[in-house]
Amino acid sequence: QVQLVESGGGLVQAGGSLRLSCAASGRTFSIYNMGWFRQAPGKEREFVAGIRRSGGDTFYGDSVQGRFSISRDNAKTTVYLQMTSLKPEDTAVYYCAATIYGQAVNPKEYVYWGQGTQVTVSS
Repeated sequence: QVQLVESGGGLVQAGGSLRLSCAASGRTFSIYNMGWFRQAPGKEREFVAGIRRSGGDTFYGDSVQGRFSISRDNAKTTVYLQMTSLKPEDTAVYYCAATIYGQAVNPKEYVYWGQGTQVTVSS
């Protein structure tokens, strides 16, 4: 079992940057592919970025491609989401999650979830 705890959210102006972290407990972290999702009020949970267990393969949602970057440090059992050129429409609660499936973009494919961290981008 894996427990996930996100941090790094906050309030930022449009055009700014934030880095989210997701710390995982458990020795099995390196066997999971990881993802970041976000959910704004009244909207469905949206895939943001994913990374394979080795860290060698990353993939992104269309709305963040070129602005966000996902990475992981298996030794520190942590996954990161570097967000740049932030826009007001990026405002949401951001969640990290773990999956055994590759190239997973559907929330239903993820088995472990963190509690989320709020990101608010002001215009």
